[in-house]
Amino acid sequence: MSGSARPAVRAVTFDFWDTLVAAEPGSGSGMRQLQIDRFARTLEGAGVTVAHDELERAFDANWETFEERWVTNTGQHTPADSVHLIAGRLGLTLDPELRDRLIDGFRQVGEAVPMVVAPGLEEAVATLRSAEIGLGIVCDVGLTPSPTLRRRLQGLGLLSSFDAWSFSDETGWFKPAEQAYMTALEGLGVAPSEAAHVGDGRRTDMAGAIALGMTAIRFTAFHDHAPETGPEGDHVIDDHRRLPALLGVG
Repeated sequence: MSGSARPAVRAVTFDFWDTLVAAEPGSGSGMRQLQIDRFARTLEGAGVTVAHDELERAFDANWETFEERWVTNTGQHTPADSVHLIAGRLGLTLDPELRDRLIDGFRQVGEAVPMVVAPGLEEAVATLRSAEIGLGIVCDVGLTPSPTLRRRLQGLGLLSSFDAWSFSDETGWFKPAEQAYMTALEGLGVAPSEAAHVGDGRRTDMAGAIALGMTAIRFTAFHDHAPETGPEGDHVIDDHRRLPALLGVG
């Protein structure tokens, strides 16, 4: 940190997964397995049978492709891209209707997986909003599209608390790219130095926020990626109730 005084925080942006919400522990199969199962059932419903181990290997290859694009920030890898890659690995030729059903399966899984809200989030959000702090979301989207993520927040009663959004499948940018943050910050009408960012990832959330001069806060309640490459945040918390006091609010 430099010796110069940091401007008062006027806005806070949040990562989505494992910062605002997470898949509910003990809710059954993880999201990846649910996606595989949905894919297999959709194929079977169309009279197409594939070996489970082959389908798992195709999903592994698909996730490797997503992660390569994510790490290198070389473009999004959408459910449509995923279906194309997986079908190719399996040697399948899909008619348009079956292709559309397979693509929609990723949305269906995203809407069905049980979610849990991060500890202290509702209280922190209420305190920040009462202090007229703008709130935004900066999310690296995986295979659950942003409209589904918005609907899930709405169902949890959280969507209306946020004033600006930056979902990578809409902006084309993953964190830590400057553009990923600036979309939300411009929507909030604040400079990076006037904002804090809360997220669980060092390589993405912390690195991007620090590079922009934002206050960086790493959230560890769901996952603590301590071995992950990247800088540590200015603060580390495991309960959002600590946020307002850290930021001098309330």
